[in-house]
Amino acid sequence: MSYVGPDFEPPQPRRSRRGPLTVALAALVPGALLGWLVYETVGGSGGGDGSGQATVRSSPPSASGAPTDDGKKPSASPTPTASSTPAPAPASGPLRGKVVVIDPGHNPENFQHPSEINRKVNIGTNWKECDTTGTSTNDGYTEAKFTLDVAHRMRTLLEEQGATVKLTQDGDRPYGPCVDERARIGNEAKADAVVSIHADGSGAGNRGFHVILPGAVHAGAADTRAIVAPSRDLGERVAGRFVAVTGSAPSNYIGDGTGLVTRKDLGGLNLSTVPKVFIECGNMRDGKDAALLTSGAWRQKAAQGISEGIASFLRK
Repeated sequence: MSYVGPDFEPPQPRRSRRGPLTVALAALVPGALLGWLVYETVGGSGGGDGSGQATVRSSPPSASGAPTDDGKKPSASPTPTASSTPAPAPASGPLRGKVVVIDPGHNPENFQHPSEINRKVNIGTNWKECDTTGTSTNDGYTEAKFTLDVAHRMRTLLEEQGATVKLTQDGDRPYGPCVDERARIGNEAKADAVVSIHADGSGAGNRGFHVILPGAVHAGAADTRAIVAPSRDLGERVAGRFVAVTGSAPSNYIGDGTGLVTRKDLGGLNLSTVPKVFIECGNMRDGKDAALLTSGAWRQKAAQGISEGIASFLRK
């Protein structure tokens, strides 16, 4: 997610530093710290092999033509599944009865609908544009394709554990949804957890992931007070498992090395009435991070780490 557009006003840049991994507070297990040590040892390659984690299978290629594990686009796109109808959950599993909403940031076709995505919507405290096109790597791999691919992989993993999973969009609509509708989808589903998937568009040299948590907002149509604490718990668990599975480091340019950032300007969080966080999985404009984000094998690890964080939150 580039910090340009409706929900993405740039915070003040912070000097690069490697602070202590304070996301370990309540969610990190020893494996997460091991992932961080591996990251430092190999020089930030993000090449952890996820050993010790459950074997998982990849989702099919996305309906939008997102690259497969080998980076090639499928020869034919499957018929998209309507995001308004969640797939039936398995009869059993540790997450049976739980509802998870995955919000793949942006839409692959947003760029074709500038007037629609630039119209203003009410985000509770003020008005902002419906959505943005998102960012991309320097080679043109878009954030929208990345987020949809990771969302598909997460859906597979979570449904295998019995969860009912709903996507806010599945490449099945011409643009959007707008940020207010994205929040409303999670609310109307009475989701037990919502995670919005993104990738950043910061400057080269800025690396790592960060999880965005809702701040306490009580103004206009926004009231996040009831979800601040559970959302932080969700975010800490997602951050912890993301470190453990991917070997990636917390952002070196925002969050003071914690991998956690609290914001009050995002409509997708301000309008949520259920626990919700965003995760910026890496920086698409940095060559080293881009090499990870464009790897199907790494995206599988990212999906697994985020899914394990969600599962940990739901099973507590």
